[in-house]
Amino acid sequence: QVQLVESGGGLVQPGGSLRLSCAASGRIVTIHVMSWYRQAPGKERELVADITSSGTTNYADSVKGRFTISRDNAKKTVSLQMNSLKPEDTAVYYCNADVRTTLTRISAYWGQGTQVTVSS
Repeated sequence: QVQLVESGGGLVQPGGSLRLSCAASGRIVTIHVMSWYRQAPGKERELVADITSSGTTNYADSVKGRFTISRDNAKKTVSLQMNSLKPEDTAVYYCNADVRTTLTRISAYWGQGTQVTVSS
């Protein structure tokens, strides 16, 4: 199987920065799109940013200009640099990856989530 392990969450003051990382391991042939989602209390999970294997990125309007997604294909990792954080960025952040595990099978996998809290 495939495991995604996130790290880097925590408590930060408004205007501060955090960097989230996610490492994939297991039976991986190749990883297609890697993404970060978040879910705030009482709200639905939403896409924050994603990145293709060739490096094309996509961001939610609410984080454009503040967050940067990147990946290292060789290390099977994806990161999210979050700057100018706001209280409304407070949520559990989840890593997601579309992983080819065989020649004919692609499945989506999720990490366990990491809490980001922006508060003074």
